[in-house]
Amino acid sequence: MATRRTPDQPRRPATARARRATPTTGGRPPRGVDRPPVDRLVVGDVPLLARAAGVVLALAGLVGAVAVVPTYLVVDDVPLSLATGPFDVLVALVTPVAALVVGAPTAAGRLPRLGLAYAGVAGGLAVGRLLIELYQGTASTTRPGVEVLAGDLVVTSTVSRGSGWVLGVVALALTVAAGVLAGLAWGRTVMEDAGSLDPLRPVLAGAAVLLGALAALCLALPAADVPDQLVTDPATGLVTVVTTEGPRALLERPGAALLGGLVLAGALLLSGAVAASLRPRLAAVGGLAAVAVAVVQAGLSGLRDALHSPDLDWTVPGAGLLLTGLALAGLALVAWRWRPAPGRARGRAAAGYDATTDGTTDGTVDETTDEGADADALPGG
Repeated sequence: MATRRTPDQPRRPATARARRATPTTGGRPPRGVDRPPVDRLVVGDVPLLARAAGVVLALAGLVGAVAVVPTYLVVDDVPLSLATGPFDVLVALVTPVAALVVGAPTAAGRLPRLGLAYAGVAGGLAVGRLLIELYQGTASTTRPGVEVLAGDLVVTSTVSRGSGWVLGVVALALTVAAGVLAGLAWGRTVMEDAGSLDPLRPVLAGAAVLLGALAALCLALPAADVPDQLVTDPATGLVTVVTTEGPRALLERPGAALLGGLVLAGALLLSGAVAASLRPRLAAVGGLAAVAVAVVQAGLSGLRDALHSPDLDWTVPGAGLLLTGLALAGLALVAWRWRPAPGRARGRAAAGYDATTDGTTDGTVDETTDEGADADALPGG
């Protein structure tokens, strides 16, 4: 028998009736409401070869940092050093510190493909630099000429190798070895994401190739050069431009230096496109960061030479190297901070993409983390 509400009985609030009529969804937002996109990162077992690549890369950074202090070369009985001032030390430590920062987490198994991408690209770029260093320390006296070594304008008539040069060559060789190990460990390392960077990869690759070509063109000319002098004839008053012999351009040097310059220019052209295509997103960040560090180092070295020697001026190609390196660093930053739009994330989910497996046959993973949180945990995040 139905009960009838008495006039003095209070009416139940409308919100309470609506709450009872609304089904619970377990704390999830209802359908049709955009949820913030989350790019899940899947990390599997880190192979020993990948950790070894991180150890070798960190060791290269450590040896490179130690190489800054001792004597670099002795030219005409004059010792040259890379640590003649605070700015010189900071410039010389750019590449070693970056190798240490990336290599140590890779050796610990943290974000392995980021470190492997950095090591692979840095190793490819170090091949050309290694050939150039070998020429400067061993064969530069066969064809003496004007060179800029450690910020000094010298004539390479007699050159003796110092412990700083030896340590620098060892650091470059270790970087090349780390790149080889990274290439061997790449296919064995499981690290995947939902592919949020895929729509942006063509733009990143095109921009990186253009910047790499610009960097190669800038390397073809000295980053610091001897300026031309204007001489006025007192009898006639005519102004004559007197050209002073300066350092040889990268592609004007003979032997191993010429080969190193060609290898370095080719590596710059290829590294940008390869780095932008690496998966996952953080691997692309590591590859682009390696190219940026190498180009910024070259640009800052030209500025150091111009500030250190009163006979040298910083050239337009030297400034172009620095600006190009900063632009490449900006591309790495864009790839690091890129987040997919909610509509695009729903489209990938509707297409059946599963971000909880790594795409292998067994689908076994050890760790599923939030890529954005891991990226924020990196230095500077």
